Amino acid sequence: MTIDISYTTEEIAKLLKISKLTVYDLIKKGELPAYRVGKQMRVDASDLEAYKVRSKGTLTPAPPREPSETAAVRPASAVSSVKDSLVITGQDISLDILAKHMERGVAGYRPLRAYVGSMDSLIAMYRGEADIVSTHLLDGDTGEYNLPYIRRLLTGFAYVVVSLVSRSAGLYIRQGNPRHIRGWTDLGQPGLRMINREKGSGARVLLDEQLRLHGISAQRLDGYGQEESNHMGVAGKVATGEADVGVGTEKAAYMVGGVDFIPLVQERVDLVMLKKPENLPWIAQVKEILQSEAFRSELSPIRGYDLSQTGRVLFETP
Repeated sequence: MTIDISYTTEEIAKLLKISKLTVYDLIKKGELPAYRVGKQMRVDASDLEAYKVRSKGTLTPAPPREPSETAAVRPASAVSSVKDSLVITGQDISLDILAKHMERGVAGYRPLRAYVGSMDSLIAMYRGEADIVSTHLLDGDTGEYNLPYIRRLLTGFAYVVVSLVSRSAGLYIRQGNPRHIRGWTDLGQPGLRMINREKGSGARVLLDEQLRLHGISAQRLDGYGQEESNHMGVAGKVATGEADVGVGTEKAAYMVGGVDFIPLVQERVDLVMLKKPENLPWIAQVKEILQSEAFRSELSPIRGYDLSQTGRVLFETP
């Protein structure tokens, strides 16, 4: 029996040379049929080819598959409709926990997780590609998190901003601190090797704002252009001695091990949701989940989280 090939959303993005968020947008609009196997979304090769044919302006349908082949690729227990889906962006584990609660607590919708940085998340919301975006962006001039960026990027939109978690952020350094790093000003040390986060991530914005405020040129930093896509990757590079310093959260330092952590700021991770009339019912359900004891109880064991404001509405347009 021949089993059809299927692809993950990451593989689809690479094949079509588009962003993963664009893939989710196609799935959400029903243009690219997809199904869930465990926590992973998959697209069959025949459905991908049919989409490509339609995109070229040809209405030739994809050849039908035998029932046995379909069953082999889509076991009944794994199939789920994604017609009414909600794209949640961000990389923190709290968002995975939120998605799990939404599976049970938001009727008629299925969450899709997109692991995208804070700035790109807000841009995706502006473009209509994301429904719930998480952001932790520091405005160095005011010392305020998130709202200055949200106001600028979502001008003309109605939205609600809800607190998710606060967490400690700072510098990963090699064990024993051989470079005697104490804070942001020490990043100007000659010969210091660093590892960076990708453009648009909250950690990258935090670093760039601190460099600006402390008058340190990024060009002076060896390794500023070397990027990792998550906190674990940054902490890992420091732990193995490939870098002397990197920016990230406390949690990753303890998960990786072999690296010390200097806490410097308490950053706020917030959720943004657009207040369209059709969104209001599920927004209310998401807020109920965030304020529930069940949700908080799953987050409370995670080291470095402050849940005192979790579920609180921080700002809401009329």
